[in-house]
Amino acid sequence: MSTVHDTAALLPDPAGLRAHLRALAVLDAAIGDDPRYCQYTFDAAWGPGTEAALMENGSGDDFSVLFTPAGVLVRGFDHESQMSPYGTDDEQVWPGVIDDVPATLRPLLDDPAFHEEGLGVPRVTACLWRETGDTAWRTGSALTFPPGSADPDGSGFLFDLLTTRSPEAVQAHFEDYYERPVPLDAIRHVLAGHPLTPAVAAALNPAALSDNALLGRIAAHPEAASYLACDGEFDLARTDPIEPITLPCGLPVEPVAGCNAGGTHYLCGPATPGGHRPVLYTDSEGRASLLAESLAEALTLMVVLPSWHDALAGLRPPALGADHLADHPDHPAVRDRLLAALRLPPATEQEVLDRLLTTAARTAPDGFLPHVPGEENCPFDPMLPPNPTAQDPTPR
Repeated sequence: MSTVHDTAALLPDPAGLRAHLRALAVLDAAIGDDPRYCQYTFDAAWGPGTEAALMENGSGDDFSVLFTPAGVLVRGFDHESQMSPYGTDDEQVWPGVIDDVPATLRPLLDDPAFHEEGLGVPRVTACLWRETGDTAWRTGSALTFPPGSADPDGSGFLFDLLTTRSPEAVQAHFEDYYERPVPLDAIRHVLAGHPLTPAVAAALNPAALSDNALLGRIAAHPEAASYLACDGEFDLARTDPIEPITLPCGLPVEPVAGCNAGGTHYLCGPATPGGHRPVLYTDSEGRASLLAESLAEALTLMVVLPSWHDALAGLRPPALGADHLADHPDHPAVRDRLLAALRLPPATEQEVLDRLLTTAARTAPDGFLPHVPGEENCPFDPMLPPNPTAQDPTPR
């Protein structure tokens, strides 16, 4: 028999549990095609001082792990369990499940999210907790279980990925749920706490970050399209460049967006199903630069660092982006919302800046500095100086 007592012995400490749950939420969001069908999510702003890791399997079973300054509360609900309030004659929580929950954590069970209309008690069949400063997970001391079930409170399957945390177990779960292969190295990368890079995100779900998928997502999301057209200088309605260009490396170019200053963004190379192409930008003054190795990286740059023009001109933190943040103090919230809407991996300003400078530096050496057809001896000028140093240009 597997019960909540076994779960208590196998859970990691609160910090380890939080990190693992965040990783599961990142993996689920990256692997899936539609956020509405993710089983694992993490809400860092569930309530004042409270973070919530949530699981819903779509079949009526769920759990929540609430992290608070007072401690951590784990609540699980198996809708088929004999211990469900719906399965008891008086529709009460099974005796002993929550009786010993300490007063510091007990109010968490009153959250409306854990109650159903017409049921006066929380939706719970398994409960564990650990107060801040405690050294072990606790469960009901007088808890007894109905006979005849190998998993009477549902804790065995509800918390399976919390007690069996190996990359192989996590891989098996997501491959079974999404019915397609998931690379083990990418699973290991995320479970180890490393950032979800565009390369890892593409490995977890190549189709989600393909050029066509991203362009379709922008077109279907008015806020993203409006932000990118204005602050990001990536307007899908502007695909008519001032003049045609040719690349020395011989790759074809496809204009995909523009900006109101006359600049144009190009995807470089032949289009392939699910493929990724470098993004080149040319301005109206005869300058050009590679911006990113893929459209996903380019969009991440524009959402996280709308002052990317100034970065190519030499401006560096803390001055870089300061004016934009002063004019748009809600930018961090907008950034996070748009990255999630576009299914793009989270990234810091420093990460996208480093990627931009590395990619821009190979514009001329790798044959991406364009020229107008028939004018091979008059190439565009690189936007990034050959040996860039920190400058202080007037921000755009």
